Amino acid sequence: MHVALRFRSALSLALVALALASSACQRRNDAPRTESASVAVGIITALTGPQAAFGQAHQRGYAIALDEINETGGVLGKKVVLDVYDDESKPDIALQGASKLVDQDHVPILLGSYSSESSLALVPAVTGKEVPLVVPTATADNIVEQKSAWVFRLCAGSADYAAAMVEFLKNHGAPKTMAIVAESTNFGQSNAAAMRKAALQSGIAVRDEEAYNAGSPSYSPMLQRVKEARPDVIYFASYLLDATTLMRQSRQIDLDARFFAAAGTGFSTAEFPTADKGAGKDAEYTVAVSQWVPTVKWPGAAEFDQKFVARYGSHPAYHATQAYAALKVAIAAIGKAASTDRVAIRDALRNVSLDGAFGPIHFTENGQNRHPVIVTQVQKGKHTVVWPQEIASAPVLETPPWSSR
Repeated sequence: MHVALRFRSALSLALVALALASSACQRRNDAPRTESASVAVGIITALTGPQAAFGQAHQRGYAIALDEINETGGVLGKKVVLDVYDDESKPDIALQGASKLVDQDHVPILLGSYSSESSLALVPAVTGKEVPLVVPTATADNIVEQKSAWVFRLCAGSADYAAAMVEFLKNHGAPKTMAIVAESTNFGQSNAAAMRKAALQSGIAVRDEEAYNAGSPSYSPMLQRVKEARPDVIYFASYLLDATTLMRQSRQIDLDARFFAAAGTGFSTAEFPTADKGAGKDAEYTVAVSQWVPTVKWPGAAEFDQKFVARYGSHPAYHATQAYAALKVAIAAIGKAASTDRVAIRDALRNVSLDGAFGPIHFTENGQNRHPVIVTQVQKGKHTVVWPQEIASAPVLETPPWSSR
């Protein structure tokens, strides 16, 4: 009897769950039943966890865009509000965020996440839920290679990063050997694979390739293996905490190279060259791909930089600008759709054409925005544009051995 009761109870719960799932599925594309005085945009980013610095940059970029949008009338005659979900720097939490924002809060569009790991996890979720997703920052190319009709990526990808860095290297001494050091995540391995391919096609021999688990207190044994390979270039794909540790420990073991290069990210943040939050003097001479600096000539870039400095006391890195642009793109699509219907917004995103602080924005057939990539070098504690030559603000500095610094 006890067993039978438990079975009937479990069966009843299962039937209820199935009914709720079916009901949710039927409602997935519906707007909220009650008319709202505002239009909510769903945001998924990392406000806590190891990627919190990047999530904070997102949050600040979104805040400035939100003020500008509402100061000019919002969208559809309504105020815009942000419905923000902290993914805690974890892909599974990002998926929970998508369910909450779409199924419960009924947002018509999602922006996020920060990391490639979390963004990749979101692709099948938003495709199944039929809600448009604008990816502001994640560089792993497998995010768009799935060719979901619901995914639109604003930033350049890992193949673009590798191509830009190889072109820079070919024009600055044409080094012949390389080591690749990348974290064992979607972001790290996508950038490692892209650089491996680009390097080999350009005649650069990859002498060593290392994958590491993020957050380790010591990378010295791994860096020692890189040192033994004696590469001309070391190409890192790392977030801020690891970028800091890797450069400090490179100095400690006296690992020298003609170029310490990177796939942007941690090496491109405003914090990286600082002594309190980054590698400080150990960051000097590093080169990294980047997608934006305050000195670019795109319309609105200087104004965004000024507003950011006035509000937060520091210049933004490209992560904040990507978030700023992503919200502008989302609102432009909602306005173009003249609706919060998700299908209409998706179709509008395919035809959005903006020219603003993050440069020209238009999505190709597979949902990718063709964004240019630049190369910066840390010079006297600042990210300085050194490539392409026509927009460089300073020549490249040779990297001295640690013993001479």
